[in-house]
Amino acid sequence: MSSVTLLEIKGLAKNFGGLQAINHLDFHVDEGEIVSVIGPNGAGKTTFFNLISGFYPPDSGEILFEGQSVVGLTPDQITKRGIARTFQNVRLFRDLTILENVMCGQHCRTSANVLTILLNLPRVRAEEIETRKKAEEVLAFFGSRLVGYRLNQPARVLSYANRRRLEIARAMATDARLLLLDEPTAGMNPRETLELTGLISRLRDEKGYTLIVIEHDMQVVKGVSDRVVVLDYGQKIAEGSYSEVAQNERVLEAYLGRKGAKEHEAAS
Repeated sequence: MSSVTLLEIKGLAKNFGGLQAINHLDFHVDEGEIVSVIGPNGAGKTTFFNLISGFYPPDSGEILFEGQSVVGLTPDQITKRGIARTFQNVRLFRDLTILENVMCGQHCRTSANVLTILLNLPRVRAEEIETRKKAEEVLAFFGSRLVGYRLNQPARVLSYANRRRLEIARAMATDARLLLLDEPTAGMNPRETLELTGLISRLRDEKGYTLIVIEHDMQVVKGVSDRVVVLDYGQKIAEGSYSEVAQNERVLEAYLGRKGAKEHEAAS
């Protein structure tokens, strides 16, 4: 595995009306890693993603991607730098087709503007053909679930699990190097969860992505993670392999409460 740090975060902090959502957090992910971020509800996990992807400005701290600060950049500028994300609640263009949704993911890489589109210039037509080709290649990664006759179906007809897949496909289409997946298996049944667990590993092993995954399902975390970071009240309380954090007393207290952690320790 590469030891080149792709994303480095130092002293990151965010406060909402007196609530310290992220509390001077240090974090990094190396190129080719899959790092899971876990923690109880309200731990600050989605806020953490919103800070990295530019939806919130940090109060303090550094966010360095490939050694360059992305603090102060807009979400689309950060996407163009090479960071793409999915959301806890799926956000698709429901009335656009599956293919069009993925083509939208490449908008940050195209040069067309309103004038060139209205003039229907040759380079715009060529760019659209290339964008369509790239979208079809991305969708092929997901097998029969999102290709064939489905390409021209509106996104709203897809099952919940396939909407999740489509959102990941759209993120892939941005030509990202780092994918942020926010609870990718939320709401899925056990079979769908198992399939998506395999998909997350393939994104790294076959496509070369680096991934940060927020996830509640501990079997998914165990199955995909090179390293696990645990947040509680916006602070990092543990970091290490899955087995290391699963046995960490502070982690057990965060999830189970002090009494529950003691009962767990006694039972084991």
